[in-house]
Amino acid sequence: MRGRFAPYVIGMGLIGLALCMLGFFVYALIFNEPFLGFLIASLTAALLGIILRGFGERTADPSRREALIGVLLLWLVIPAFAAVPFALSGHLSPLNAMFESMSGFTTTGATVIRDFESFPKSLFMWRSLIQWFGGVGIIVLFIAVLPQLAIAGRQLFFAEAPGPTEEKLSPRLRNTSNAVLYVYVGLTFACIVLYWLGGMSFYDAISHAFTTLAAGGFSPNGLSFQEYPPILSWISVIFMLLAGANFALLYRAFSGRPKSLVRDPEFKTYVAISIIASLLIAYAIRNIYTPADALRHGFFQSLSILTTTGYASTDFALWPAPAQMVLLILMFIGGSAGSAGGGIKVVRWLMIVKNTAREVRRALHPRGVFPVRLGGRVIPEEVLRAVAAFITLYVGLFATTTSLLVAFGADFVTAFTATIACIGNVGPGLASVGPMANFADLHPISRGLLTFAMYAGRLEVVTVFVVFDPQWWRLPRKGFRKKPVSKK
Repeated sequence: MRGRFAPYVIGMGLIGLALCMLGFFVYALIFNEPFLGFLIASLTAALLGIILRGFGERTADPSRREALIGVLLLWLVIPAFAAVPFALSGHLSPLNAMFESMSGFTTTGATVIRDFESFPKSLFMWRSLIQWFGGVGIIVLFIAVLPQLAIAGRQLFFAEAPGPTEEKLSPRLRNTSNAVLYVYVGLTFACIVLYWLGGMSFYDAISHAFTTLAAGGFSPNGLSFQEYPPILSWISVIFMLLAGANFALLYRAFSGRPKSLVRDPEFKTYVAISIIASLLIAYAIRNIYTPADALRHGFFQSLSILTTTGYASTDFALWPAPAQMVLLILMFIGGSAGSAGGGIKVVRWLMIVKNTAREVRRALHPRGVFPVRLGGRVIPEEVLRAVAAFITLYVGLFATTTSLLVAFGADFVTAFTATIACIGNVGPGLASVGPMANFADLHPISRGLLTFAMYAGRLEVVTVFVVFDPQWWRLPRKGFRKKPVSKK
C-alpha cells in the first residue's frame, strides 16, 4: 500500500536509536552519571518505532515522494529523540539540546556547551556516536536513496558520489553501501588505534576517531586538539584527508585499484587545494610559531576546515587576516562528494569553473560547440543546470540566514561565519563563534535558524526546498509525470 514507506523507515530508525540509547543508559548507570534521559528517550523511541513499523510497510520500490518524505522526516525525528538525554541532563535547555543533537547528526560540530569540565562523559560519548552515525548515514543516503528520487537527475548523483560517472562499485546498491561501510568502519578502528598509540586515553581515542571519520569535529576536550602532542595532529591530518575524500573512490583504491585516485579529477583537485591552502596558512602565520608548528597548524586547520571537520589545534580566530581569509574560502569549498564532509563540494566547483570557461569561449565563438568535460566524460546539461540551481538556493539560504542573525543582534562577522559554518556543516566560525567559543550566546531564534541551516545544508538544500514547490505535491505517486510525445 502506498504511503506507508516513510513510517516504516522512521520506525526502524527509532528502534535502532532506542537500542543505542539503552546501551548508554547502562553506561551512565554504571558510572553514576545522569541516566534518566537515556531511559525515557529509549523507551519512548522504541514504543513509537514499533507502532510506526507496524503501520508502515517495507517496499523495494517506494515512490519518489514517499522516499523523500521518509528521508526528510527521518533527519528531523531521530535528532529530536537523540536530544532528549541532553535536555533531561540539566546541562542544556531543550533548544540547545536540539541544536547539539542536530549538529551531531549533520556532522556540523557547532556546540552550545559552555562547561566541558562538568559535562557527563556519557553525553560526550553519545554526541560522538551520533556524529559517527550521521557521517555513515549521509554517505549511504547519497548512495542508496537520493539517486532514486531523481530530484536533480540520476546523473547528478553519480557526479556527487562515486565520481562524475555511472561506474558502480557493485551491481546492487545494498552491496555498494556495504562496501563503503566496510571502509568507514575499518578506518574508524585504525584511527582509534593510532590515536591511542599517539598518546590519547582510550576514551578520547574512541571519541575523536568517531568524529574524525564523520568529518564532524566534536571533542570531549573544550580546547579540541590544543592540549594533545603534535604527533596526534599529524595523525588527525591523515584521517581528515581520508574522511574528506570520496568513500566509494577509497573503496576502489583499497580493493587493488590505487590508480583510480590519481585518475579522479575531484580527488586530485581536493589534494591540491589541501596542500596549497596549508602552505599559504603556514606562510601567513610564520611569525607567530616555529617553522614546524606553523606547518603543523597550517595543514591541520586547512584540512579541518576544508573537510568540514572543525577541529582546532589553536585559536585560529586570533590569526592574521590573510590566514583567516584562506580558512573562510575553504569553508565555501567543502570536501569531496561521496564523503561525510559537507559544503558545496569540490566536484561542483570544478563544474562551475569549467562551465564558466565554456561561456567565455561561447562569447568569443557564438556558433561553437563546447561540451563541459570532467574526467574525460561529457557532463550532461541537466547536471550543470542542477548545480546552478543548488548554488542559487545555497547562496539564497546563506544570505537570508546571515541577515536574520544580524537582525537578532549578532555582529556581521559572527553572523556571516556562523551561517556558512552551519550550512556547510563546518562547525566553528570566527569572532563570537570561533573555535574557543560556542554558539550559546546567540539569540534563541538565531540558534533555531542555524539548526535549520545545518539540516538543510546536510541534505543538500534542494532536497529540503523541493517540498515547498506546490507542483511537486501534485506529481503522481509513482514518480514524475512523463513528458508528452509530440506528434508531427
